[in-house]
Amino acid sequence: MQWTSILAVYFLFWVMSAFMLLPFGVRTADEEGIEKVPGQAESAPTNFRPGPLVIKATIIACVLTTLFVLNFEYGWLSAEDLDIFPEPPTQIGPRD
Repeated sequence: MQWTSILAVYFLFWVMSAFMLLPFGVRTADEEGIEKVPGQAESAPTNFRPGPLVIKATIIACVLTTLFVLNFEYGWLSAEDLDIFPEPPTQIGPRD
């Protein structure tokens, strides 16, 4: 696998991880007991900290990319292993 492909896979895993981690650990103004700014949405976060989010997303993306590349090299799982649908039935005899 080329390094550019690995970089692209890492970037995709990083973005996916970051978006999946966004809702965790965020508290609203009502949960914090803080007065809302006029026009503020009720669901707006008060304590968004991108630093820990970036670190967590980076670690998760590194692990997932490593597993993806190792699976690509050693072939632990293939498309045939993930095929959950049975073979379609074959037709016997002429069609009515």
